[in-house]
Amino acid sequence: MANSLKICLEFSGGAELLFDMVKKHYVSLPENSQPWTIKSLLVWIKDNLLKERPELFVQGDTVRPGILVLINDVDWELLGELAYQLEENDRIVFISTLHGG
Repeated sequence: MANSLKICLEFSGGAELLFDMVKKHYVSLPENSQPWTIKSLLVWIKDNLLKERPELFVQGDTVRPGILVLINDVDWELLGELAYQLEENDRIVFISTLHGG
């Protein structure tokens, strides 16, 4: 995978429950004809990492409301949200703020 893109994905605040309780994933995204974006990453996560109840993580083509997304410790809203183009060694963190009661 000479042209793969290596990134780190982290899930916390309960989101890790959907990923077999694994909080940190170092992944190599395969070469893609288009640049990798958060939008395409979410599809990849759903197809490759998400183990159960996708409706608790994704809604349509974005994350479900109540899940905070940080890109290299910066709120994704400041970086273009779904349109952000991933770069080598990016760290994407998903934090669930949804809690049962």
